[in-house]
Amino acid sequence: MTALAQPMSPPRWTGSALRLASIALVGAVWISAAIFGFYILAFYGGAIPANTLEDWNETLPRLYEAHTPVASAGIGLHFFAGAVLLLFGPIQLIGAIRAKAPAIHRWIGRIYALAAFAAGVGGLTFIAAKGTVGGLAMDVAFASYGALMVLAAVQTVRHAMVRRIEIHREWAIRLFALAIGSWLYRIGYGLFFAFGGRDNPGHVQADFSGWFDHVMNWAFFLPPLIIAEMYLRARRTRATMAGRLGATTALALGAAFIAYATFFFTLFGWGPAIAMRFGGGA
Repeated sequence: MTALAQPMSPPRWTGSALRLASIALVGAVWISAAIFGFYILAFYGGAIPANTLEDWNETLPRLYEAHTPVASAGIGLHFFAGAVLLLFGPIQLIGAIRAKAPAIHRWIGRIYALAAFAAGVGGLTFIAAKGTVGGLAMDVAFASYGALMVLAAVQTVRHAMVRRIEIHREWAIRLFALAIGSWLYRIGYGLFFAFGGRDNPGHVQADFSGWFDHVMNWAFFLPPLIIAEMYLRARRTRATMAGRLGATTALALGAAFIAYATFFFTLFGWGPAIAMRFGGGA
């Protein structure tokens, strides 16, 4: 009777499927994030020596204004720290590097956590100094994102320092889910404009008060966090079969979505922007 009362572990194949789906998602994110990280460095970083900082305002109005240097410095820190996160984040999730090159894992981890902390603080500085174009609704959402980024960075480092490795890894996965937020924000709007047009009433360029704008205030970081939590619970030994299959499906769909979006944006957005910057275009 005791044996019957104990919950049965999910079949072994569900663990293998979960692992394959997670590898596919991390691989797709790494390729896409590397391209997008290079785009950030080329587009936003390239605007500094070219003295065309007004280009920053193409994605969100009022990111750069000459009379608000503190806010501009904050958002600049957010951009460039974000590029580091996108380029280094997937490396930290590779088990072989953690096992065979722990020193590399630790040093990249320090840089990664510092960049995450800087990205969060930079975004919060911008909001405190200037506020977002979307007013209070966007301020609250973006400040929540920045605060969660800072929290996850601190927790990741804190648990690593006291050798609570499993808890450290869980916080590192949450941090990675948050770190890809700015990239997902642009993907969300890019696809919306591609299929709905820029005159769609869901987006109001002047103050980002459309229905889609309000959705995107939260949708760029909450769904990745939810998927991360699903994965963390599914990989535990006491996970249910439904939980593992649900997490596997979410990861697989995420990988497929990111692969499609990466192809689309590299072809029509990031690629041309990088080529223009290095080709001497505006």
